[in-house]
Amino acid sequence: MVALVTVLLVDDHAVVREGYRRLLERDAGIRVVGEAGNAVQACERAVALDPEVIVMDIALPGVSGIEALRRILVRRPQQRVLMFSMHDDVIFPSRALEAGARGYVTKASAPEVLVDAISAVARGERYLSPDVRQAIADHATSPAQAGINSLTAREFEVLRLLARGDTVKRIGEKLGLSEKTVANHQSVIREKLGARNGVQLARLAGELGLSL
Repeated sequence: MVALVTVLLVDDHAVVREGYRRLLERDAGIRVVGEAGNAVQACERAVALDPEVIVMDIALPGVSGIEALRRILVRRPQQRVLMFSMHDDVIFPSRALEAGARGYVTKASAPEVLVDAISAVARGERYLSPDVRQAIADHATSPAQAGINSLTAREFEVLRLLARGDTVKRIGEKLGLSEKTVANHQSVIREKLGARNGVQLARLAGELGLSL
């Protein structure tokens, strides 16, 4: 009898989730046990369903999949999470892996790549799709990218939300922080990235592809 790998799918588009559910369940070794459309649902269903692997998009409503990953690992340190995203910029896989993801696959990858990735992550291996491996290998650190790399996980999430146009107040609500704390993070981020003001900071974040 084939041992099943149980999977939780996290993506904010129901049609996308349905498509990937059908794709994955063609494989006799994979069973999708649940779906989630945002970070809050992902955290709740990770605990309730106990999946072996969570396949999660980065671009979720509210906080990102990377922040959701961080929250899940606080409650379930051994959880295996595979990030599955349209974003192949080296910033995103690097940040996801630093946050504890076991793998990163882009949505441009062939269907069998996702299946292989789930199987590898379930075995405890790390998996990067070929395009991500190439992007990391080709990565040349610019001053701006070096500044991004110096940000903490919390600072990176604040920057991402700023790039999306969220206010300090709204960011505080999403991350459970006071406005003062968010403003302090914003000041530190500007210093690390060499931005003189909020407008310049938002422009830089956009240029780096953070406004997802």
